[in-house]
Amino acid sequence: MTHNAEDPALTAPVGAPPGAAESEPSRASGTGRVPVGRLMGVDLARGLAVFGMYAAHVGPDPSQGGVTGHLMELAHGRASALFAFLAGFSVMLITGRRTPKTGQAGRQAVAKVVIRALVLLALGTALTMSGTPVEVILAFYGLYFLLVLPLYRLGARPLAVIAAAGALVLPQILYVVQYALPADGADGIWAWPTDADGIVSLLFTGSYPALTWIPFVIAGMAVARLDLAATAVRTRLAITGVSLAVLGYGGSWLALHLVPGALSRLGAGGWGEGGSAASAWWSDTWGYPDGSTPAGLLVASPHSETTLSILASTGVAIAVLAACLAAVDASPRFRRFAGPVIAVGSMSLTAYVLHIIGIRFLGIEELPGSPPHVLVGFAVAVTVFATLWSRFFRRGPLEWLLGRATKVAELVR
Repeated sequence: MTHNAEDPALTAPVGAPPGAAESEPSRASGTGRVPVGRLMGVDLARGLAVFGMYAAHVGPDPSQGGVTGHLMELAHGRASALFAFLAGFSVMLITGRRTPKTGQAGRQAVAKVVIRALVLLALGTALTMSGTPVEVILAFYGLYFLLVLPLYRLGARPLAVIAAAGALVLPQILYVVQYALPADGADGIWAWPTDADGIVSLLFTGSYPALTWIPFVIAGMAVARLDLAATAVRTRLAITGVSLAVLGYGGSWLALHLVPGALSRLGAGGWGEGGSAASAWWSDTWGYPDGSTPAGLLVASPHSETTLSILASTGVAIAVLAACLAAVDASPRFRRFAGPVIAVGSMSLTAYVLHIIGIRFLGIEELPGSPPHVLVGFAVAVTVFATLWSRFFRRGPLEWLLGRATKVAELVR
């Protein structure tokens, strides 16, 4: 959730107003390329992820059904997957998006990523220990940064291969690990701190276990390596995203209906209210796999930590990013219209933390389950704040503090 101005190649000229680098969306003659400036489409995708997280936390419960329930369900799990995907983008923006930084600049970039990761680990742990009912992603996010950092020099193709291999293999490993863990969970140093996510939770048993969320991050790193100014690349990205989503969700639907007894075993083993196992190919209103049957590996519902779920959510994330990049560059009118959402995305860490503080301040305990006006209130409040703040400051308040914290990396030689 960092601002994309870390990459000098994506920054508008010094002294130019926000978005100046993108003020002329005309295509370069004969190249099929469009100027991307600071890649405002990335900030737009971040902004949508923020609103998706808000919907998942302070929106109506999807299990209520109807149009509202289905709209809320679209955000569950997919918004957090988009955040993880964009985490990979952030790593590359810091370490060199198209070409990895080397020498002293490379060492300083690595130090910046490590410092950011440690700050996010500490901040996420503190928020979780505050007693918030939100399953805070920030500590997991920080761990993702550390785990993928050794890969920052790789190109798009090897990163894509690693992401695909991780999606195919890691969910099965997680299933075995969770089955082998004690029924009452880990204890001792592995569960410390007891009121937050310990190392076992961060890696295996938490809401966003690194073992199965790392493929999202690596996929984001692979996409960040691409020439996103090229129309052909964006087109291939969109096709790839839609194809992965169809493969994940469609593959799950087929598997659940063709594998004998799969639905009945899931219906007996899952937990949750408001949905049947027949919806497990895309929705978590039926519950989640509880490890009691390998049939749980056939679902693609959010947070099910399966191969099909990772493929589907990665596809959605890629398609959303491709659409945001294309829309922002194609139309100055749309760019102005989407400006407030882009502003939210440019300070997504601040927006995320503010909504946790708001939930705590209002005493909201049932997540999700708030009436629609609460969600609207949260969204309007953060949009107004971000829009006004961005008129006077380049970064959000927490983004600025995070940037100050990484200044020590400049001492690395």
